[in-house]
Amino acid sequence: MFSFCSDPSTLASLPWLSCYLTTGKHFLFYYSFGTVLGLLAITGPAALAFGFGGATLAQSKFFLLRWLGKIYISIVRGVPDIAFFLFFVIALDQGFEWVRHQVFCPDWSEPIRQGSDFIVCQSAKLPLGTAPQYVHDLYGFFTAVLTFTIVFGAFAANVLYGAMRAVPKAQIETGQSYGMNQRQVFWRILVPQMWIYALPGLSNLWMVLIKATPLLFLLGIEDIVYWARELGGTQLAK
Repeated sequence: MFSFCSDPSTLASLPWLSCYLTTGKHFLFYYSFGTVLGLLAITGPAALAFGFGGATLAQSKFFLLRWLGKIYISIVRGVPDIAFFLFFVIALDQGFEWVRHQVFCPDWSEPIRQGSDFIVCQSAKLPLGTAPQYVHDLYGFFTAVLTFTIVFGAFAANVLYGAMRAVPKAQIETGQSYGMNQRQVFWRILVPQMWIYALPGLSNLWMVLIKATPLLFLLGIEDIVYWARELGGTQLAK
């Protein structure tokens, strides 16, 4: 980056350090902090929205919706994160390509599943092989956000479901005695009061989400851990 960096071996300690910290690999390392922070900024609210939806379903009076919410919470929370990140993303990517294959290649006669291979027409590839690199990067970022949202949305749903059940029944019964219907009781009494009980669990979940960001490398995202390993490998190679 600096003109005096053409021959770092002749430099003193401070100029050499300034040259070392401004290499292209280091700039990619710095950029990865923004990638992780951007993912957290999007995933946090999205996971909370998923969690609120899952908790609302689990709290529903209609048994099919209640089962759907409880199955989502139980299954996703019960699967180890690393296993979910390894296999769910593959299934998600193939699901997207299968839908695109049905839309763009209706005349395709060969089977999509050929042994262990998943073969679709070129138009169904996502992203397309001819797409620029930033499209591939954005698609990888999108799948990472979606996967993190689904996984940690289940944890948020469990916290919010417990918070909803912690609201005193006397509060709900008081609202009903004033003539409120079920929707009014939910939005005016249950939801405002549940946050008191949910905030401690959600703060812990936020820390768990931050600690899970090293799993991004499983999704092809060059995160902080990836570039730290690259920089460490460069030093060991020397």
